[in-house]
Amino acid sequence: MTNRPAPGSVQSMAELRSCIDEIDEELLVLLAERQRYTDRAPELKAREGIAAAAPSRVRQVLDHVRARADAAGMDADLAESMWRIMIETVIAREERVIGKEGKDG
Repeated sequence: MTNRPAPGSVQSMAELRSCIDEIDEELLVLLAERQRYTDRAPELKAREGIAAAAPSRVRQVLDHVRARADAAGMDADLAESMWRIMIETVIAREERVIGKEGKDG
């Protein structure tokens, strides 16, 4: 995390955009790390008989994201929408590898 000015103290669009660009870079690094973990899931799910689309896990993740978003002062609907896109994309990738069979887990 860098030492950015508080949003309310930013005085120009150029400074604001610079801060947003820094945050985007940090987010991309974290999302790439997240993807490396989700890339491991198909092998483990296949071994454990878990379906690529495990509705109870999806609900658990989304509930957690909404709660953490609220606690962090982020719009929970926006956070859930962003995570839904990630989850749906990951599930589609996993289904191409392990199919659609398996238990909810």
